[in-house]
Amino acid sequence: MSDHVHDENCNHDHDEEAVFVVTDEDGNEHEMVLVYTFETGDRAYAVLLDRNDPEDEGVIFRIEEEGEDEVLVNIEDDEEWERVMKVYEELASKEEEQPNE
Repeated sequence: MSDHVHDENCNHDHDEEAVFVVTDEDGNEHEMVLVYTFETGDRAYAVLLDRNDPEDEGVIFRIEEEGEDEVLVNIEDDEEWERVMKVYEELASKEEEQPNE
């Protein structure tokens, strides 16, 4: 899996969308597209959507540094998951309230 998070801090071209191959609990691979990153506390998180099914719910991963790379890590702690979901839902509701420009 390509774990590099593409954002404004990268030093290469971003004309193509950042695509990651994620394997689910059943062993099925999904092409996921990075659509949003956010921070809460001292950690950063990435929201990915299924490239072939954009109506499907997104997946949230924690972003961790591994040497000079950034990797996506599953959130396995229930308390952390609840905090992240609360922040994400607040951000999503603010996004929906803003008029389209």
